[in-house]
Amino acid sequence: MLIETPTHRPGTPETTTTASRRRHDDAPDTAALFARMAELEEGPEREAVRDELVTLWLPMAHRIAGRFRDRGESIEDLRQVAALGLVKAIDRFDLSRGAFESYAVPTITGEVKRHFRDRMWALRVPRRVQELRNKVRVARRELTQNPGSPEPSVADIATHTGLTEEEVNAGLEALDSFSTLSLDAELSSDDDGYSLADTLGAADSSYDIVVDRESAKEGLRRLPERERAILYMRFFEDMTQSRIADHLGISQMHVSRLISRSCARVRDEVLGQRTGNRGSGDPSTTA
Repeated sequence: MLIETPTHRPGTPETTTTASRRRHDDAPDTAALFARMAELEEGPEREAVRDELVTLWLPMAHRIAGRFRDRGESIEDLRQVAALGLVKAIDRFDLSRGAFESYAVPTITGEVKRHFRDRMWALRVPRRVQELRNKVRVARRELTQNPGSPEPSVADIATHTGLTEEEVNAGLEALDSFSTLSLDAELSSDDDGYSLADTLGAADSSYDIVVDRESAKEGLRRLPERERAILYMRFFEDMTQSRIADHLGISQMHVSRLISRSCARVRDEVLGQRTGNRGSGDPSTTA
């Protein structure tokens, strides 16, 4: 639901009393409207009264949203969240609870805080850590509010907040969890700049080749000399089966059978060793 900001506050002069002006300029006296809405059945007339209440109290919702500016969310989105909280407060308010403002302020504030907790964190962290983050953030701001103030240490923040240094460190780490960098983010402004993705490691397929060769080594050693020579010429010297056959004075078909048989034998031995090692609980194969 998109709620538009009014260019002026509608209503008659009677909607704002002197007492409410002393509280806040955006806290109109709407007790009569709430009483009227409570008497009406669901329908167009009740919706009109509800819309009027939303319009009258929307400046207060925007004021509350303004308290959360500069925290990574646009003020327009924050105002929308606050406006939704206002609608919930109006729908749930009971005149017997007292002044609407006293009920609406914590309701709207809670809605905005839930927005930050549930929608804005790039990494999901426990509620306790989120609270530590907020305490640390406020403490850093208070300790550096005077011009020339140095960046507070962990011990300074712990003393200021009454937290332990371990809790302060957890809060500082959470400050970096609120948002994440794109993998395409540039980490250097030089001509030879690089992105975050360039710093990430990748699996090296050469390790698999080394493992396979070491696994097949014993099986190859147990092959007859001729079969070993054929495999060497085929896979290391890149000779065709026809050239191997001419070199050994046998048919190409025989060479093909020997290659297939030798490879199957080595493969079966390697797979048999791995199965046996897993069965015996060898840590080198289960890591």
